[in-house]
Amino acid sequence: MVRTVITPENTNILLSIPEIYVGKTIEITYLALDELTQQPKKTLGDFWGVLSEEEGRLLKEHTQRARTEI
Repeated sequence: MVRTVITPENTNILLSIPEIYVGKTIEITYLALDELTQQPKKTLGDFWGVLSEEEGRLLKEHTQRARTEI
């Protein structure tokens, strides 16, 4: 895998593809790093009303067990 971060000086970018990727399907993606936002972590409270009482109870029990396991 090849990954790099650049600051383009115009609207064109020339890519040199490593020979090992020739003939393979590859993905090319671009995004502005300053546009990324951190999503806050979800808590059990975020799911209030989404789960039934029974599902919520089971999820809480599972979470408590997982926290006590080593």
